[in-house]
Amino acid sequence: MFVGHALLAFAVAGLIADWRGWPRQHALFVAVIAGAFGALPDIDILYALTGLGHWLLADNAPSAPTAFWNASRTVHRSVTHSLLVGAVAAPAFGLAAFAMRTRESDRPRRPIGSALTALAALASLSLFGLLVLAALLRSGPLAAFVMSLFLGTGALLSLASVRASTLASALVDTPAPNSSLPAISPSTLTLAALWGLWSHPWGDLVTGSPPDWFFPADSTLLTSRVVLHSDPTLHLLAAFAIELGAIWLAAITFCRLTDRSAFAAIDPRAGLAAGYGLAAVVTTPPTLDVSYHFVFSILSVGLLSGITLGSPISVARHPRLQPALPSLPRTESLLATALTGLTAITSALLAYLVVYLSLLGSV
Repeated sequence: MFVGHALLAFAVAGLIADWRGWPRQHALFVAVIAGAFGALPDIDILYALTGLGHWLLADNAPSAPTAFWNASRTVHRSVTHSLLVGAVAAPAFGLAAFAMRTRESDRPRRPIGSALTALAALASLSLFGLLVLAALLRSGPLAAFVMSLFLGTGALLSLASVRASTLASALVDTPAPNSSLPAISPSTLTLAALWGLWSHPWGDLVTGSPPDWFFPADSTLLTSRVVLHSDPTLHLLAAFAIELGAIWLAAITFCRLTDRSAFAAIDPRAGLAAGYGLAAVVTTPPTLDVSYHFVFSILSVGLLSGITLGSPISVARHPRLQPALPSLPRTESLLATALTGLTAITSALLAYLVVYLSLLGSV
């Protein structure tokens, strides 16, 4: 679900900003920021790399995936997935952005500007320190380290957001003169960060153990995984469909914000991926515990379909897919590849589901 977290945050933020009447460059930029913060809580998974180290060095160690996920359970979905932590961290990131923005402007040359910059930086560092201290007192040095990694990465995202305000304008059709994006306001960054951080934990409810919702406080909210179906394979397929739906929503949002057709570039031959349904007959039914063979194979079908079918030749047949983007000549080709690959994966998933259900009915 790593990708789905970021893309769901991206899509919802972009659609809301567009609905509110924001210029599409601004909406796209804010959506990118929300998506980045939507992925940020999973920075704690880096600790799981210690499990791979143990797998490499120890004798009679479990398999690499088992070692990785066993190590991840130590801190994953705890410190960084808390709604309380997000509620404190998002304003801290906004204050950091304010301090960075005013420091780079003319305002610090004036006494008031310098004072505001110092106060914002002090307030941000104080909130960071409070969160690290809370993690240390609640769960020990490892939690404090993960919290520091989370906050440090978030601060870097804030800095990148302040300095990359022209990113989205390069992706939008026919930019007007002097239409580069202004530096994002601290309040907007705070809201985008808050939405990204708060949207993240909910995506874990169907694929893993629920997060520690109110760390460092205890919580009894949704303490068990949400079961979508009693059959473990149908549960996995439903979870995969949710992930795929989030990716589709993000793709449609991107096309809307960049004035492209979401479906014109799709090669109809992507429907041939429905032949993947036969895999339900010859392979072991996937579950959350054993899903690698299903996930990697169906993603391979989408990748191969996108590369072989979503070619620049197919794009050329659709004028709406060719806005004036001299600085990014391959955007349309990449979009065609991505959308055709998504269509192939969707076709393969539906076919697999139909075949699996027919097999269940014949048992």
